[in-house]
Amino acid sequence: MVNAASGVAVDDEYKVKFMELKRKKEYRYIIFKMDQAAPKITVEKTGAPNESYDEFTNSLPEGDCRYAVYHFEFVTKDNCQKSKIFFISWSPDVSRVRSKMLYASSKDRLKRELDVHHEVQATDTTEVDVERLKERCH
Repeated sequence: MVNAASGVAVDDEYKVKFMELKRKKEYRYIIFKMDQAAPKITVEKTGAPNESYDEFTNSLPEGDCRYAVYHFEFVTKDNCQKSKIFFISWSPDVSRVRSKMLYASSKDRLKRELDVHHEVQATDTTEVDVERLKERCH
């Protein structure tokens, strides 16, 4: 389906992968890429359930935008194991302006279709630091 604001289609594969992350816990994270030639949003990479948060952040490109969902597991103050799925809009300052605009105009539709309620907008790795995610869980 095409996003009216940006004219970008969303590949059906993303819904399948997201449900595998959300319900089956087959992935720790999914990184989505804008295929500007098509133009459409596709799955670029998935992370195995045992991959670390550092492996995830190292997969985000230094000079280009991406979307990502991350299944974050944590322990509450009451010592209960919980998890939340974060939607991350990755837009480094050094990215091309056209890329930033395309990602910004397509974000809401993708986020809405994935039904993710916790969002992080990041322009550098300090904004996706694991401690920041922990803070948002309490």
